[in-house]
Amino acid sequence: MEILSFTISGKMAHFRKYYANNTAFSFSIPPRTTLMGIVAAAMGWPKDSYYEDLASENIQFAIRVLNPLKKSFHRLNFLSIKSTGDMAKNWSSDFRGEGGRIQTPFEVITAWDLAKGDVAYQVFIKASDKGKGVYESIKSHFLEKEPVYNITLGTANFTGRLTDIEIFSEANVRTVDSKVYVLMNSAVPVDLVEDLKFDKEEFENYNFVEEDMLPGDYVANGNREVCKMNRLLFSITPHPLRVKLRGSYFVLKSNTSELNIQFMDA
Repeated sequence: MEILSFTISGKMAHFRKYYANNTAFSFSIPPRTTLMGIVAAAMGWPKDSYYEDLASENIQFAIRVLNPLKKSFHRLNFLSIKSTGDMAKNWSSDFRGEGGRIQTPFEVITAWDLAKGDVAYQVFIKASDKGKGVYESIKSHFLEKEPVYNITLGTANFTGRLTDIEIFSEANVRTVDSKVYVLMNSAVPVDLVEDLKFDKEEFENYNFVEEDMLPGDYVANGNREVCKMNRLLFSITPHPLRVKLRGSYFVLKSNTSELNIQFMDA
C-alpha cells in the first residue's frame, strides 16, 4: 500500500455548510467533496467530470490540521437585487446599486495569529484496487507538474498553495489493530471511535475537539446531489486525539516522525 501526502495552506478559508441558508457558516476542515475539487483543480480536470473517478470506493482521503484554527464572523456588503430594470430603455437597475445594499454574515477560518500563521492542512490519499489508475495519474502529476488551475480554500478569493508533496511507500506504511488508546493525528470517523480520553493534566489541549457531519460523495458525474456523509471527530489544533478505536488505523513513518491516521471513508 502506498499513500500520497501533500499540504494545502493559505491565509483564509471558508468551506460553506451547504445546509446554511441565511448565514454562511463554515466547516472547520474541508469536506471530502472539497478535497476532490482541489485535486481536480490541480489536475486540470473539467468541472463535474471527476465525481466518479474520485468516489470513495476508488480513492480515500484523510486530513490533518497543521496549525491552530479559529473562526470569526464578518459582514459582506452585497447589492440588494430586487429588480433587474430595463437596461435597453435606461440605465436604472439594482445591479448599479440603486436598490441599496444588504449585509450578510460570513464565517472565515484563519490561524490563531493571522499575521504570522496560515490555515494549513495535510491531506493523505490512497487508492483501492479499482482506483489505482486514477491514483497513479494524480501521483505523477503532483510530483512532476504544477497545478493546472489555482488552488483555493473554499471560495475563489481565498487562494491557497499546494506544497510538501510526499510519498509514503509500502515499507513506511503499517496497518495496526489496537485495543488500547492511541494518539490519532487525523480526523477519525465517529463510528470507529469506541472512546475518547481526556487527561486532566492536558485539559487545555482538548478545548478544540469538534464533531461534524460533512458531505462525502456525489451521486454521479454532473450530479452534485450528495449521496454520502462523513461524520468525523477531529481537533482544530495540531494536538492529536487520544482515542480507542474499533478496528485498525495506519502508521506512516517518515525520516523525522510517525503519524497515526485514519481515512474519512473508513
